[in-house]
Amino acid sequence: MYYLYGYKAEGPPKLVATFASEQQLLAYTRWATLSENEGICKFEQGSSLASYRRWSSSREPITQDDPATVDHNPSPSML
Repeated sequence: MYYLYGYKAEGPPKLVATFASEQQLLAYTRWATLSENEGICKFEQGSSLASYRRWSSSREPITQDDPATVDHNPSPSML
């Protein structure tokens, strides 16, 4: 499983979605990212990253967030 994390201006990362493959995760983040300027991103409204400023991913969990509480394999068609 691949874990997608969102970051706000300050504070720890927050698990926002999980994916079955790295390809799915990368395709989703490409779609969701509208722009990036000096490391600060603007994301598609309605996406799992909408209220965040940047993202990262991991093959292993990096927080105690429960993966069952976030979307698994979200896609633009889920909006």
